[in-house]
Amino acid sequence: MNVLIISPGYPADMPEFTRGLAQSGATVFGVGDQSVDRLPEQVRHSLSRYVQVRSLWDAEAVIQQLRESLQGLSLDRIECLWEPGILLAAQLREHFGVQGMSVEHANWFRDKEAMKVVLDSAGIRTPRHEAVDSAAGCWAAAEKIGFPLIVKPIDGAGSADTYRIENRDELRDVMPRLRHVPRVSVEEFIDGEEYTFDTITINGEIAFYSIATYRPRPLIARSNEWISPQVVLLRDVDDPTLADGVRMGFDVIKALQFETGFTHMEWYRKSDGEVVFGEIGARPPGAHQVDQMKFACDFDVFRAWGQAVAQGKISEPWQRRYNVATIYKRAQGVGKITGFEGVDVLQQRFGEHVVWNTLLPPGTPRRDWRKTLVSDGFIMLRHPEILETLTMADAFASELHVFAQ
Repeated sequence: MNVLIISPGYPADMPEFTRGLAQSGATVFGVGDQSVDRLPEQVRHSLSRYVQVRSLWDAEAVIQQLRESLQGLSLDRIECLWEPGILLAAQLREHFGVQGMSVEHANWFRDKEAMKVVLDSAGIRTPRHEAVDSAAGCWAAAEKIGFPLIVKPIDGAGSADTYRIENRDELRDVMPRLRHVPRVSVEEFIDGEEYTFDTITINGEIAFYSIATYRPRPLIARSNEWISPQVVLLRDVDDPTLADGVRMGFDVIKALQFETGFTHMEWYRKSDGEVVFGEIGARPPGAHQVDQMKFACDFDVFRAWGQAVAQGKISEPWQRRYNVATIYKRAQGVGKITGFEGVDVLQQRFGEHVVWNTLLPPGTPRRDWRKTLVSDGFIMLRHPEILETLTMADAFASELHVFAQ
């Protein structure tokens, strides 16, 4: 099977997916705007050919360069696991006559309003919503939906440019910050616990899924610099309190007619037990949440995805063994990382359960916490028991401090 993968070297986990595809028996071609010498070594070893383009966002130019570079070669699949490239992948499929998600179908996963319209028609509970492209439209939607509400980009990813609005004054204050966003979704605010539902799907059937929860909700973490956000992947996906969310996830895959690949969903469970769908992306989750799945089940999830794409089955053995928590740290101060407090004591207490430590070393410039969940590095740990996992995660969140100056 010949598979073209878009942007094989970026973002951070794309090299692993590229490797997984090659190790699953596919002949892998790559297209991206990175130069060959800047591709990670792992990517260069996994690709049979790489086509560098000036811009991935000029579809016509990309098509022309691929036609010239891949002349005489046929493509069986075109894959993209990066949110901004989902529509480009669909455009390439249509041009080269490759099976897979069409432009119209891909729009369901990029346009939050189109997505919710399809799910509403299927009887899946979504927040009440309106898509608007003007300040007047925002005000009209707010009056119809009522406060509190959420305003976010139609085609956004993560919680960037997303605001919780409590009243008219807050909506007025937020308006200038949204001038650069062409269309926004004005939605009912759902007060509840927030979860993920992530899948590897083959021909419309879910072959593997995973559930994680956010501590606290992403919107709160995005609004408070002092918080050390946590993502906790849950071992016990058969917990009865999750059953309605799991069922909804299966229904969403069916309603949106997703065929083969990775998906990342978010959903809510309200205090009264009602579950409400949030959104879905035709891609894996970011911030190294795929690595959480790897450590939770002791299997190569990147190769499992490659097998799903190239072989139509997952032959990687796996078993749910652990809960996995990732604690993302934000330095106190500005400038460069100067040091840590508490890391040695915590390592002595919990070191056997820590599977990954990416804290930035002293001398490294501090990252902008508003632009990346990974922030100034993270601690990833695992344990079979959820209470022990949460205890350790809270200790790293509250007792580990990173300083910058």
